[in-house]
Amino acid sequence: MRVLAVDPGLTRCGVGVVDGLPGRRARLVEVAVVRTPVDAPLAERLLAVSEALELAVARHRPDAVAVERVFSRHDVSTVMGTAQASGVALLAAARAGVPVGLHTPSEVKAAVTGSGRAGKAQVTAMVTRILGLDEAPRPADAADALALALCHLWRGAPAGGAVGAGGATGGGAAGGGRATAAQAAWAEADRAARAVRPGAWGAAAAKAPGGTARRGGRVRPGAAPGR
Repeated sequence: MRVLAVDPGLTRCGVGVVDGLPGRRARLVEVAVVRTPVDAPLAERLLAVSEALELAVARHRPDAVAVERVFSRHDVSTVMGTAQASGVALLAAARAGVPVGLHTPSEVKAAVTGSGRAGKAQVTAMVTRILGLDEAPRPADAADALALALCHLWRGAPAGGAVGAGGATGGGAAGGGRATAAQAAWAEADRAARAVRPGAWGAAAAKAPGGTARRGGRVRPGAAPGR
């Protein structure tokens, strides 16, 4: 199963593509960060993110798209930009007819670290270890996108089927297989969290300052995406 995950943002939008199955080792396909200039008009920034995501979906042909569920924050301007980028990601998936899964930040953290309150450094370290990367994905938006993809693989993909639009269903190892230690830790942390809470696209990403595409565990600026 191939999952394309989007960590939404206007200034930096993380995009991670991962292959794998519940209960089995996941493999990095590519990761990149789409950037837009803060001084550009909002419409142009959204268009740039939209075009990059639509190209990513078209090139990688994912079985599912995972998007981080947006929560309200004190900084209204920040959450507005995140929500707008999230809507663009959902639209790109819908236009391609790809099922969508939404996951909260705590769900993603719990999936890869076993704790829904883990910090960014811990998430990045676990993503690097789980995917067997030579170095940690940077910036944090890239690591967050990969963590989101892993969360969807382990939690949102029922055996032999896709996830319906609007949310994830199912979980655990596919085909009755045993869950990995990380999945078992996630399941326990998730229960606790629920109890306390109410070609072109990779190249385009690399053109922006600091934009990179990663494939096969090594960073390669402007690496061409592919399956």
